[in-house]
Amino acid sequence: MDSIRGAAAIVGAADAVSPDGQLDGSLRDLEVSVIREALDSAGLVLSDVDGIATCTGGLMMPSVELAEYLGIQPTWTDSTQTGGSSFEVHLEHAAAAIAGGACEVVVIVYAQTPKSTFKRGGARFLGGTPSTGGDLDAAPRVEWEIPYGIQLPIGAYALAASRHMAEYGTTSEQLAQIAVSTREWASLNPRASLRDPITIDDVLASPMTASPLHKLDCCLVTDGAGAVVLTSAERARHLRQPPAYVLGTGTAHSHSMISQMPDLTVTAGRESGAKAFAMAGLGPEDVDVAELYDSFTITVLLALEDLGFCPKGEGGAFVADGRLGPGGTCPAQTSGGGLAYTHPGMFGMFLLVEATRQIQGASGDRQVPDVDVALAHGTGGVLSATSTVILGTEATL
Repeated sequence: MDSIRGAAAIVGAADAVSPDGQLDGSLRDLEVSVIREALDSAGLVLSDVDGIATCTGGLMMPSVELAEYLGIQPTWTDSTQTGGSSFEVHLEHAAAAIAGGACEVVVIVYAQTPKSTFKRGGARFLGGTPSTGGDLDAAPRVEWEIPYGIQLPIGAYALAASRHMAEYGTTSEQLAQIAVSTREWASLNPRASLRDPITIDDVLASPMTASPLHKLDCCLVTDGAGAVVLTSAERARHLRQPPAYVLGTGTAHSHSMISQMPDLTVTAGRESGAKAFAMAGLGPEDVDVAELYDSFTITVLLALEDLGFCPKGEGGAFVADGRLGPGGTCPAQTSGGGLAYTHPGMFGMFLLVEATRQIQGASGDRQVPDVDVALAHGTGGVLSATSTVILGTEATL
């Protein structure tokens, strides 16, 4: 897999979100819109696309069906589904396919409308596919976990947070600081759903959703769509946007049910991050901006530790001084994240979009100065499946 280092680059990125959390149009309309926008930003057209990846739509072969709808016949498709980390996995697979000559231009796309669906009388969003709750409705958790009263997915994350507090002394105030720092980024993003500043006291005063996690420790439920375009490094050099070269990737899974998680304080990010950094020849100290999956504040804290930004157990102290926010030494979730920007169910796509924009210097008021290396780290399931992507301004960083 080291052969994919620097062989491919993201050359176009687009997302569709709304401050009120709702978007007009069908899923297909949204997918087509962000695909065309991402391609146009790169100076490419649909006929250039010979690879496509997606995992939504409720169909058996989502990437194949989308390709047919678009009127293209790609030589490579991917419908891998690992929850919120799916799109980082797609990027890893796509970079390998491009490096191996299986295709040259790949579109990765995602769209979901859980908020609009619920307001139209659809099922309550539970994670995964809004209409069914996705994998959260599937056995064996229906038999072995749900009857005992756990509320999913938040109950699983609350267990992890409780264990981290018990083992390392992490506090609710420290978790709250993650929400505060993320909201500071959202205040700089005119498209974010929640832009008003908050304090640690505000987070702690918000309703307890699943102890020890309060409402403001939890992500939004919104509509949203996003797409990124990858191509070979050679072709990328001649397109409209500065390339975001794929320097490192890594994927790992540790469990499906939260009751089977080997250690509630350690995610598979320890493995996926190590793989990505080894491929890139870089370390956490080289990362200028980190786009971490923030389904809940504890998700971010565990990622920081498992990726090596701080030692295990020291995540609470690491975030306590606001270093994740604007002007901090470890800027993270610069779009406002799933806590304040948007969260249609699988936020991993938006991590890639924002990481690309930061590399390209296109993040407006929230642009971090002098970004050469950006990390996007997706988390899927209930802390189950992680995938880490490292992007750079140069293929040979």
